[in-house]
Amino acid sequence: MDLNLPSFSFRIKEQNGKKLIFDNFRRRWVILTPEEWVRQNFASYLTEIKHYPASLVALERSLRINQHDFRADIVLFSRSGKPSVIVECKAPDVKISQQVFDQIARYNLELRVSYLIVTNGLNHYCCQFDKTQLTYSFLQEIPDFLQMEQ
Repeated sequence: MDLNLPSFSFRIKEQNGKKLIFDNFRRRWVILTPEEWVRQNFASYLTEIKHYPASLVALERSLRINQHDFRADIVLFSRSGKPSVIVECKAPDVKISQQVFDQIARYNLELRVSYLIVTNGLNHYCCQFDKTQLTYSFLQEIPDFLQMEQ
């Protein structure tokens, strides 16, 4: 499926009637769902276009919030090892709604990152969190690694 992202190459195979994609970040084969396609492409976009070091990218990161377990699609870390960005990926046919933003904002209660990104592979939204004012402001463009590190 075509996404609103540059084209990247991936290793894809079929096994037991299911398509799998090799996840270079988790170093294993995973089932290729529409959401996984967005996750893999967006993670590649962050590393190859936005220059985020692959060693600072975690996919499907487990979180515990109020005794509930959640998984953030992508968490980007700063050089100091602290989470700095949460990315929520949805399948291309899922509309980006207030509910999606509420979901990622809940994750941020735990992580307290500076940037939140929501994407369905077609539409991408990035907002910056002001930790003193406790407000979010939408950005025109997704910052690259060096901008996020400032």
